Amino acid sequence: MSWEVILSDAGLNEREIKAVLVLSSKSNLKASELAKELETTRLDAYNSLEKLQSIGLVKTTADRPMRFSCPPITEAVEHLIGIRKLQLQRIEQAYEEVQVNPNTLKFNETVEESTDINPKFAVLKERTHIMKRIEKMADDSTQNLILLLGKFGILHLCRSPAITAVNNAANRGINIRVIGQLDRRTLRFYGDLHDLIEVRHTDNLEAQGALMDNLETIQYLNMEENPVGRGKEDAALVIESPDFSNSWANLVESIWSEGVPLDSASKRYTENRIVDPLRLTFEGGSFLERIREILDVNDDLPTEDTPFDPESILNAGMEINQARKKLETGGVQSLAAFGIDIETLLRQVGIRIGEELSFSMKDINGDVEYLNEMMDWWEYSGLGKLTYDIDPVFHIEVHLDEKVSEESLPLWALDDGIIEGAIMSRYESRDGIEVARILGDSSNNFHSRYEIIMN
Repeated sequence: MSWEVILSDAGLNEREIKAVLVLSSKSNLKASELAKELETTRLDAYNSLEKLQSIGLVKTTADRPMRFSCPPITEAVEHLIGIRKLQLQRIEQAYEEVQVNPNTLKFNETVEESTDINPKFAVLKERTHIMKRIEKMADDSTQNLILLLGKFGILHLCRSPAITAVNNAANRGINIRVIGQLDRRTLRFYGDLHDLIEVRHTDNLEAQGALMDNLETIQYLNMEENPVGRGKEDAALVIESPDFSNSWANLVESIWSEGVPLDSASKRYTENRIVDPLRLTFEGGSFLERIREILDVNDDLPTEDTPFDPESILNAGMEINQARKKLETGGVQSLAAFGIDIETLLRQVGIRIGEELSFSMKDINGDVEYLNEMMDWWEYSGLGKLTYDIDPVFHIEVHLDEKVSEESLPLWALDDGIIEGAIMSRYESRDGIEVARILGDSSNNFHSRYEIIMN
């Protein structure tokens, strides 16, 4: 039996068989060179290469012009056998399900990896091929693996053999991190991950992909709209390049640092409340210079080691202590010397409270009903007075008592933040709705005004 017969039985057509035989013996060929070997046109050669790339048999370098390569013929056949085995397994599984209840069938295929130094890329089509590649990345990883799962990637991962490979990698000590966008419908699937896998939630990333050992990257190009579909329209770019992977890793690390741990983020759905860490923003500038001014330390900072002078150290310590005592008697307002604006901080806390209030009332579908309930709660809690009107556009006016002494907390800023968070989190990100916040002045009788324009 010849290689041609084996490859034909594996599902390749005549031109694809010839391409595999040529590329397995002659690596890094240009499309024109392959077309010459196949005695066909360059367009036909590209068509064959596209099919072989999509199933992971052919890799492409990032050179100009691009060059194509294939693993040795024995590895190529093993790769195709693996595809057929997985397809048969999925068919048997689907057939068993059909006997009980009609259901869609799924197929699984595999992807090959190159060990060449030159950067290479390949386009994978269909979800099963992409999941198989992730499975191989988990098996091959020696240090770390990062998975970007977006909103529904965890569902696809858990419905493929890749979940076993990922958990096995974590069990053997590979550092695995997952960044996802939690959803009530998929939250339970995160429980299928190994306990050593760290998961964080982010609202700022819907893309899917994977990063292995800062050497290999998967970036999704297209995802099927139906999250529970077969993924026939899914496509991803596999890039084998340390430089690209390092750049991609820097981006992922910045997203990871802002992510919310799974235990905290999941409480949105298990306890219907937001317990994410609240990050407060202070003024900019040098805090070192501010503390030097406050403590009256005006000498230039040393640039080299200076002789030890016990008397000088003692005197400086006494002066600093006196400055600290003055600062301690200043009350809350003395924090302004450090660039800490209490009004701004309380307003940020208020915005978070308003966001939680909006989240707790998310099941109220009607916009008018939501506003009524929110305004009733705000006034019932004694936070101030709200008025609304529809002329010239629908708006809510906030009336606050801003008269506070220097020693007391400006709680009106907290109240102002609550109403802003409750309104903005409900309407600001919705299509067809514009929200404008207008601050009052001496000519107005309100602190702030929110105009809600529904187009």
